[in-house]
Amino acid sequence: FLAAADGLGSIAIDTTQLNMSVTDPTAWATAMNNLGMVPVGLAGQQLVTDSICVPGFDPSLSMMTGITPINPMIPGMGLVPPPPPTDVPVVKEIIHCKSCTLFPPNPNLPPPSTRERPPGCKTVFVGGLPENATEEIIQEVFEQCGDITAIRKSKKNFCHIRFAEEFMVDKAIYLSGYRMRLGSSTDKKDSGRLHVDFAQARDDFYEWECKQRMLAREERHRRKMEEDRLRPPSPPAIMHYSEHEAALLAEKLKDDSKFSEAITVLLTWIERGEVNRRSANQFYSMVQSANSHVRRLMNEKAAHEQEMEQAKETFKNALTGILTQFEQIVAVFNASTRQKAWDHFSKAQRKNIDIWRKHSEELRNAHSEQLMGIRREEEMEMSDDDSGDNPSKKLRVDDSALAAQAYALKEENDSLRWQLDAYRNEVELLKQEKGQLFRTEESLTKDQQLQFLQQTMQGMQQQLLSIQEELNNKKSELEQAKEEQTHTQAMLKVLQEQLKSAKELAEINGHDESQANEINVLTVALVNQDREKNSEKRSPGLKSEKEALLIGIISTFLHVHPFGANIEYLWSYMQQLDSRISANEIEMLLMRLPRMFKQEFTGVGATLEKRWKFCAFEGIKTV
Repeated sequence: FLAAADGLGSIAIDTTQLNMSVTDPTAWATAMNNLGMVPVGLAGQQLVTDSICVPGFDPSLSMMTGITPINPMIPGMGLVPPPPPTDVPVVKEIIHCKSCTLFPPNPNLPPPSTRERPPGCKTVFVGGLPENATEEIIQEVFEQCGDITAIRKSKKNFCHIRFAEEFMVDKAIYLSGYRMRLGSSTDKKDSGRLHVDFAQARDDFYEWECKQRMLAREERHRRKMEEDRLRPPSPPAIMHYSEHEAALLAEKLKDDSKFSEAITVLLTWIERGEVNRRSANQFYSMVQSANSHVRRLMNEKAAHEQEMEQAKETFKNALTGILTQFEQIVAVFNASTRQKAWDHFSKAQRKNIDIWRKHSEELRNAHSEQLMGIRREEEMEMSDDDSGDNPSKKLRVDDSALAAQAYALKEENDSLRWQLDAYRNEVELLKQEKGQLFRTEESLTKDQQLQFLQQTMQGMQQQLLSIQEELNNKKSELEQAKEEQTHTQAMLKVLQEQLKSAKELAEINGHDESQANEINVLTVALVNQDREKNSEKRSPGLKSEKEALLIGIISTFLHVHPFGANIEYLWSYMQQLDSRISANEIEMLLMRLPRMFKQEFTGVGATLEKRWKFCAFEGIKTV
């Protein structure tokens, strides 16, 4: 756009091509001056000034680049002279050409309407031509507006004219509304009212698009160059670790000017994992070199702190001087307000003196508070320093030689301590390496033996648990057998006594032998019935129908799992059928029926697990 704006002053066309025969030059001058244009003369003067038309005018630049274009036809932009006042009508005069005459329209009529200008328009539509108008006559009239590249004439009294540049279209639009008459003929076919309007042509739009794409490319390139110029530089690339690069880096770490760059590389290498057994010594030496800069940084900090203290002292002295001058100014104002001098001032002068005095007192108080704050901070720092020392030592040593000597001794002590720590670390590393080298196979075999013993101990613990379980089962069976034996013996004694008494009664009553046999059969039946009752007492029956249903489901589930299942697995299966049942309830039910379900331990050590198995069929086989 700057290039287009800079070239506005030099826009011109070859005036030798704009020659025309004019019989009344004053008419042309009047018409052109009414529009603020350069009048056309006999020596090839322009029909319409070039200053109102810009070759680079872009009415729709935002379509490509998103940038709002500047229309050079807008008044007040400096590209076109301001239009005449709206209250002054534009007067058009008669225009005489070689083959025809153009008569202006009625000035009282509104200006002819035109369509919206298409982007990149170089073609105009000319309607209302006389029927006898030829292409040569049309070219004679409109070539004064600029170079014509093509004329497409129709049989219906209109044509399309394409100019070489866009600004020539504006000159042709000026002729809209004129009545054209060929020669001096009054025939209807030799006259017509011209209507010139913008025309939309594919060639114009294609050229305009190409131009906009070029401008958009230039704008993108300009923006990219601006972004590249403003973009901060990329950090330098970190080289890969090698022994040669490590040696160079160690030298850079010793140089104060290259320390910042070198410490960044060292940090990157350590984060990448370049430290291993082989390169540990090199990295340790580089870390030690980095540690040696701590003393330098502390010295720099102390120097900056000393400069800051000096600056504070200078500021405090300057502030004290300013405060002294404020006190003197306030004293002058106070002396002026006394009766001896105050009566001689006018009312306005007294008012000004009073205002100045109040303003000076406010500034003096503000500076006084600032100075008191600085002094309070110094007193607090001094009290902190005194609290760290012995309370009896409140006198400060101002001897600079002693302070410098003490500081030098402190630095030497710190450096020696750091060297001692470094030597100790090296000795520990050597000891560790030596111990790892002299480690024999004996330690490995001891570890293997220890693992084997641990596994054996776990196996023995598992066997011991199984033996204890069997022992408990045997004890319970033995107790049950003893109880059965004592019960049967007691029953046998009772039956024997009953039998004796029955025989005696039979002999006394004289019953026959058949009744005795019946008594024997009855006693055997009673014994069997008593045994069944005892067995029922030992194994209590089921309490409800729900327990019977649970036993059936659990028996079926464990029967299809011959290796057994733990209580959690069994409970998760039963949970799908009855969500209210608990694992403890299932386990109590299984423990109540030892002849149907038995518990076994599987696994070793940490993998030891209790599993329940279905064993009812085993009891049937043994019977």
